[in-house]
Formats: sequence, C-alpha cells, structure tokens
Amino acid sequence: MSSARIRFEPVTAGHWSQLEDLFGEKGACGGCWCMHWRLKASDYNAGKGAGNKRRLRNLTRKFPPGILALSGKEAVGWISMGPREDFPRLSGSRILKPLDDSPTWSIVCLFIRKDHRRQGLSTALINAAAQFARKSGAERIEAYPVDQPAGLPDVFAYTGTLGGYLKAGFREVARRSPTRPIVRLNFT
Repeated sequence: MSSARIRFEPVTAGHWSQLEDLFGEKGACGGCWCMHWRLKASDYNAGKGAGNKRRLRNLTRKFPPGILALSGKEAVGWISMGPREDFPRLSGSRILKPLDDSPTWSIVCLFIRKDHRRQGLSTALINAAAQFARKSGAERIEAYPVDQPAGLPDVFAYTGTLGGYLKAGFREVARRSPTRPIVRLNFT
C-alpha cells in the first residue's frame, strides 16, 4: 500500500456519499451499515437496510463513528470505533463483554474495498483509529479480532484479524474463546 496515495479522515456528514459508495447497496454486508454492535438485536434486525443506513447517517451528524481511508476522493476502507459504551451489544456478549470498568474505546468493524485488501490497509486504519481515539481523550482502545486459520472468508473477519492489530502495537489481554481474542493498546 502506498501511504502517499491513502489519507485517513474521521467520518462526518460531509463524507456520507463516500461512505455510502464504499458500502454499496448491501450496507457493507447484509444491510448492516455498521450498526450490529450499536443496537440491541431486535432493533438491529428491524432496521436492516434502510433503517440501519439512516441510523449511521445520523451518527455522522453528531460525532465521527469511524475513520475512512481515502484514495483521492474515493473511500477504499472504513473502521468503526468509539467509546465502548457506544456499543451495547459488547456488554451482552459472554465472549466480548468488558474486562473491567476502565474507560475504554472499542474498534468493532473494518471494511476494505476488495481491490485494496491484503495490502496493509487494515493495519493503517487501525493506527488511524487509535490516533483519533487518543486525540479524543481515550486512555486505551481495544478490539475483538478473529484468530483463525488462513482461508477464512473475508465476510467473517469484519472485526479484523489478530495479525493486523499486533502489527499496530496492540497486545492480547484476554481470550474467552479459542478464535476471539481481546486486544488493547494503552495510551497512558
């Protein structure tokens, strides 16, 4: 990946058309629009498609819910992050529930356009998200990557892969499932 060609920007309402183009008609995957972790299951399922799209667009008007990787004016990647309390479904997960009560930001989704995958963009987006979190006052940021053998279909690696986070300086801090570690990067 040529870092000179890619720049990273927090997603605001002014970036909506770029994010919409990146996600396409399916909202990245199955009408998600990156709302899976932000809503309880019944609300998420009821909003699949247009409802989730509307919710994400509204978030961009309040606070950047993620970072875009831009090549020229085109979005080629996305990472969703924010304070852990913005993702209530994490608390309900027996595998990904909070480790402690410390103020923590979370990375919950990565989406890379097909022609930009496997070029190091995931790690670059992880670094951009960590920098944004730190500048926003976060003390730490954590993520919930998959750690599975090669050949995992990309759609199942939507939280990123362990290797990308380790390259970005994160350290594994817990593993409640053989394939789902929790990784953290502390700023203090």
